[in-house]
Amino acid sequence: LRPTFGRVSRAGAMALSWSMDKIGPICRNVEDCAIVFAAIQGPDGRDLAVVDHPFNWDVELDIKRLRVGYVQSAFEREREEQQEWKDFDEATLAKLRSLAIDLVSVELPEHLPVSAMRIILNAEAAAAFDELTRSGRDDLLTRQDRGAWPNSFRQSRFIPAVEYIQANRVRTLAMEAMAQLMDGIDVYVVPSFGGSNLTLTNLTGHPCVVVPNGFRADGTPTSISFIGNLYAEAELLAVARTYQEATDFHRRRPTLQT
Repeated sequence: LRPTFGRVSRAGAMALSWSMDKIGPICRNVEDCAIVFAAIQGPDGRDLAVVDHPFNWDVELDIKRLRVGYVQSAFEREREEQQEWKDFDEATLAKLRSLAIDLVSVELPEHLPVSAMRIILNAEAAAAFDELTRSGRDDLLTRQDRGAWPNSFRQSRFIPAVEYIQANRVRTLAMEAMAQLMDGIDVYVVPSFGGSNLTLTNLTGHPCVVVPNGFRADGTPTSISFIGNLYAEAELLAVARTYQEATDFHRRRPTLQT
């Protein structure tokens, strides 16, 4: 579970992006995530970004009352580009429909330059690791290829302040667009790496639950993502839990080699 931004204290955690960092539980199943989240969410007096907002987890919630969407274009794009994930994700939609969930087609605000807003993350990460970069100890990090964090920290020192501010202005537009989208639904399902969803929802602070939905030929898992309204983790977890309990992916264990 990646909660809404400002739900769980980040005190004591290593910062990467102060305006995006979110802390949440990784558990065996969705219900365990709800139990852990109930224990760790809320203000602690140390992280002042945390809000005091109720978490009303209801294991008996009838999800048929919820409005559930799916990002149709992201699933269609997979049919053309990602054969490996396609069958698992389409099977997820079929399973949700078999549970009497009426999926509504929705679209993300793709008209916005979401990928360009990654400079916000890059700039904040470089600031968080500024001392490491200035000290030269970033040379001690193992990965030093083009996409590795040490090089990102170094490159980000050349991001113009004007561009950083403009990116944050567009980020506000993204938040407004997502608010309009989520005004009509409670939860939506999307391929975990489909379209701009991952970057977009990190920027807007929306909560996400990721669960396994299949296994590749080599035995490693694939996943599907559920996205919920801000501070609406209860409804989000309920939908993800219903899907998970209708499958057995989370119950499987690796084959031991002797």
